[in-house]
Amino acid sequence: MTETDIQPTDRTTDRDEEDYSLDPRTVDAILEAVDAGDMAEIDRLMEPLHAADIADLFEQIGAGERAKLVSLWSHGIDGEILSELDESIRDDVIAALPPDVLQDAVRELDSDDVVDIVEDLEEPQQELILGALDDSERAAVEQSLTYPEYSAGRLMQREVVTAPEHWTVGEAIDFLRSETELPDQFYHMILVDPRWHPVGYVTLGKLLSSKRAVKLKEILEDSFRTISVMEDEGDVAYAFNQYHLISAPVVDEHDRLVGVITIDDAMAVLDEEHEEDILHLAGVGGESSISDGPIDTARQRIPWLVVNLFTASMSAFVISRFESTIAQLVTLAAVMPIVASTGGIAGTQSLAVAVRALATRDLTNSNARRVVMRELGAGILNGLGLSVILGLGALAVFGQPMLGVVLGLAMIVNQIVAAMGGVMVPLGLEKLGLDPALASGTFVTTLTDVMGYLTFLGLATMLML
Repeated sequence: MTETDIQPTDRTTDRDEEDYSLDPRTVDAILEAVDAGDMAEIDRLMEPLHAADIADLFEQIGAGERAKLVSLWSHGIDGEILSELDESIRDDVIAALPPDVLQDAVRELDSDDVVDIVEDLEEPQQELILGALDDSERAAVEQSLTYPEYSAGRLMQREVVTAPEHWTVGEAIDFLRSETELPDQFYHMILVDPRWHPVGYVTLGKLLSSKRAVKLKEILEDSFRTISVMEDEGDVAYAFNQYHLISAPVVDEHDRLVGVITIDDAMAVLDEEHEEDILHLAGVGGESSISDGPIDTARQRIPWLVVNLFTASMSAFVISRFESTIAQLVTLAAVMPIVASTGGIAGTQSLAVAVRALATRDLTNSNARRVVMRELGAGILNGLGLSVILGLGALAVFGQPMLGVVLGLAMIVNQIVAAMGGVMVPLGLEKLGLDPALASGTFVTTLTDVMGYLTFLGLATMLML
């Protein structure tokens, strides 16, 4: 393949502004170069790609292709690429890297990224990475690993830019210009008192736009707030999103500054939690990934499929109680799934809104009653509208007015049950301290199915026999 056959997609010029996904033609070209063992061509194609695109490439290709690419292009894998890799394949990539390449890669990373990589590795790999760090960096990473998983202590980076609270703008600028070990990216200069307690912070923009004689205390940001090192990372992400934070200092139990969390890490947590909620609503493990093999995929999905077998048996039991009714009115067998399935859809709609509202903390004790009443009203209105349509349809198709009445009444009842169940079930699970997204879908579906069949067949027995 010549250089004119395909040009790698450039993320700033050649790529369409609305298309930030990895170009499939580039992927194909890279795989061809890998099959041919053409290292020069691989280098040419990989060089323009962003680290995130390279991580996507590793995730999209098969395990065999990934192993071969790593062996041929290990010299191009740096710390940024490792930090972008999905956890499901990161261990495999790390295991395939030569020790010297791995050590060089982690030396480029901030402490929070090193912690993110190290925390899930086996002890020999952990020691290999930690051994590449200097004593102070290693101590910082090991200290972060002592904090609980999913806490602010695991999320923070230890590289912090600080200044005494009595400094002026000029002194701060001179310090920044002379300091040789500043983080690659930072947004605030944090002011600390003699006991190392953070008292405020100054944005770099405000720092550079102020006169040198101005006291840093005079240009402090109003958004300043500290985060406890033990704070749950989900609460941290919520605070960043709620209060529009760019970065926030992290303090220990004595309110001493120990690190800082930046917006990119907080938003990554928020994205992860949203992804987990979506997967849980679908009855899929929260760590599921497209790079998982068949065995891992089946293992993550089968528990809730087994649960669904038992919950579906409840619907079957209800139907079996009305065998004589169905035998006498065979038409019921053809139309009764309509009530249950429509109720299931309505329940899922209500459930999705409720789970999202709980995740974003828009649904709280203060407005729960109002939300429940809103869903009740929506359920009644939906039930009335659908009952008219279904009743007229039954009359037109089957010529049985009473069947239309039964269908209409059952639809109203099941729509109310679906609307109420969709919001009450996740609220109840939240009260019990359980993840509303994890089991709500199964409970709501079971509720609407059972109530749909019970209401429809029960009304048919009373009104049509």
